[in-house]
Amino acid sequence: MNNKLAILSFAVFSLTACKKEAPKQGGPKPYPVVSVEAKNITGYQTFPATIQGRINNDVRAKIQGYITQVLVDEGQYVTKGQPLFRLETNILNENAAASKAGIGASESSIAAAQASVNAAQVEVNKLKPLVQKNIISDVQLQTAQANLAQAQAQLQQANAAKRQAVANYKGVEANIEYSIIRAPISGVIGKLPLKVGSLVGPTDQTPLTTISDTSEIYAYFSMNEKEYFDFLEKSPGASMPEKIKNLPMVDLQLANGSIYSEKGRIEAITGQIDPTTGTIQFRVGFTNAQKLLSNGNSGTIRFPQTYDNVLVVPESATYEQQGIVYVYKVEKDTAKNVVIDVIDRIDNMALIKSGVNKGETIIAAGIGGLKSGTAVQPKPVKMDSLVQSIKPKF
Repeated sequence: MNNKLAILSFAVFSLTACKKEAPKQGGPKPYPVVSVEAKNITGYQTFPATIQGRINNDVRAKIQGYITQVLVDEGQYVTKGQPLFRLETNILNENAAASKAGIGASESSIAAAQASVNAAQVEVNKLKPLVQKNIISDVQLQTAQANLAQAQAQLQQANAAKRQAVANYKGVEANIEYSIIRAPISGVIGKLPLKVGSLVGPTDQTPLTTISDTSEIYAYFSMNEKEYFDFLEKSPGASMPEKIKNLPMVDLQLANGSIYSEKGRIEAITGQIDPTTGTIQFRVGFTNAQKLLSNGNSGTIRFPQTYDNVLVVPESATYEQQGIVYVYKVEKDTAKNVVIDVIDRIDNMALIKSGVNKGETIIAAGIGGLKSGTAVQPKPVKMDSLVQSIKPKF
């Protein structure tokens, strides 16, 4: 009897438990939905860039000597022709004095040679009428003429010696002038690796400093071969100069993430692939009136891509299988997956070329596990609030 009561009690307990655990039959699951919209969207293709001044000149010594003065400081703005360094000139000054003395000696030689020419000319002039009257023989006149020619040759040599002495003096003077090393351009002084007392010369590998003209700066960036050909296809124009002329202005994002206040224009493309990197280099010009940018800065070029009246859906509404992108369109409260052609993804939105039409309703998020043909309960939401609420994890 006890065993029968136990079995009966267990059966009643099991039946009660099964009734409690039985799932409740509910209605369709709610999903957020949005309407497909047409928008004007601007996206950006980004490329790392290096920044250089418009002109960068290495400053080197034209003569060898020891630095006696450094007249500027790093980061200082200098103008063309401004003295930067002075070199020792003791030996040069001695050479200049010797060269100047050589000019004086050559002038004395010229004076003596000129006097000899004058005397020889007087002798010839005196003998000519005597020969014509047969008072003296022609031999004496020929001798006097030979003496005149010799005196004239000596005068020419003296003049040549003076010209050489003057040239030597000017060369020494030029070297003295070269001892003052001046700025070849106006710009900003870079590093000063050499100090007072350093021996410098024209063959040194390390320049005294570098001057950068940063009134305008160039940002250099590169595209790989695929990006380059995509760029050529999308850029209007029949030739490369036309394509460059028709390119939009670009932005420069600085290292701290801020956008430089001035827009830049692509001015030149190398047109040749670098065999070591497989890339093609672009040059962008920016004005730099405030001198905020310096030679050697880095940044990111933002190349704009504008889409007018393009269909958009939240990126969270899309999913991909075997390289094909889908969204769930809602028809009569039923989800139906459709294939879409995505042309770009910008700011958490997918830009659509085909597959859906403006105004159609799609499921905006939470599509994991959803299957085509499933009944849903649409909950309309605004697309802008949805895409703006999605924040990057990194």
